[in-house]
Amino acid sequence: MNRQEQGKHSDSGADAIIAPAPAIWSDLVDRIKQWGTELGFGAMGIADLDVAEAADRLQQWLQQGFHGQMQYLQRHAALRAAPATLQSGALRVISARLDYRPRRDSTQWVQREQARLGQAGAAVVSIYARGRDYHKVMRARLGELGARIAREVQRPDYRPYCDSAPLLEVELARKAGLGWRGKHTLLLTREAGSMFFLGEILTDLPLPVDAPTSDHCGTCVSCISVCPTRAIVAPYRLDARRCISYLTIEHPGSIPEALRPLIGNRVYGCDDCQLVCPWNRYAQRASLPDFDVRNGLDSASLVDLFSWSAEQFATRHAGSAILRIGHERWLRNLAVGLGNARTTPAVIAALRARLEHDSELVREHVGWALRRHGESLP
Repeated sequence: MNRQEQGKHSDSGADAIIAPAPAIWSDLVDRIKQWGTELGFGAMGIADLDVAEAADRLQQWLQQGFHGQMQYLQRHAALRAAPATLQSGALRVISARLDYRPRRDSTQWVQREQARLGQAGAAVVSIYARGRDYHKVMRARLGELGARIAREVQRPDYRPYCDSAPLLEVELARKAGLGWRGKHTLLLTREAGSMFFLGEILTDLPLPVDAPTSDHCGTCVSCISVCPTRAIVAPYRLDARRCISYLTIEHPGSIPEALRPLIGNRVYGCDDCQLVCPWNRYAQRASLPDFDVRNGLDSASLVDLFSWSAEQFATRHAGSAILRIGHERWLRNLAVGLGNARTTPAVIAALRARLEHDSELVREHVGWALRRHGESLP
């Protein structure tokens, strides 16, 4: 689509362009979605940037303190309410879904994951974090899509977003027709459950928008009932301070003692509310190799992972989302898992080997874990 196809210049300036006929924009949307499929995206949709209602709900959530120590949510709340301020002239968002279930995942994957939660000595890492860092994968794919769009309409490249800007991603995806917000607060779709990442491109093109889908949770409250820490305090409302994903990833300090036994052997994130969701029987396998399991993280043991040195942690998690929490919090999380594990000589030996660790945070959680096993401390 060149400038002549788009329309004639207006009198207001040489670079101003009269909007072309809607049919041309619809044709471009069709091509954008086709390019998205070629790049590995599971679905794409277009929405406007009005997120006022969701921004109001965010403010109420923040006022209740449910964000815990994620102060960036408070600092950038105003920007989340006005996504057009992130990019001059933005009119629309192109929202993309990227499925992350590993390509070789078994058909009985839900049963396997649930069984590992009860396996003695198993370390459970959230499925999304077992492969390559999704931020990098999503931004690279969206960057290519933005470049294709820019070449087509003769504009500068469009910037991709994936957890890299204060955007209400779930709300924008909902408006773009990619699904509805489930009672666990994640986006849900009948075609793919909730096991996917979201990413966006903001654009100044007046593309036709997609229609939102309806809510299909019905009376189901399985996600609320299964949450180990009762973090989903009401339908569509999460107290992050109790959420295992928050506690093991976002929370920087000591994990509250009352919540440690409830964490079980979950050492990075938590998938419980997704595993029990009926719609995730349709969760799609990834189309990309990036989300294949690395370092045996779908079968690793607490003792083995706890033995990794800082250098091994950095090397083995290179290119992984797990790297961002650092070795100290990695050991903190594993110490909690070991404290909840069955008492064995291997578990006790592993904990005692870290009892004099340089980090006070690690020592504190190791001491707690040893006391859980009835061990006396110096």
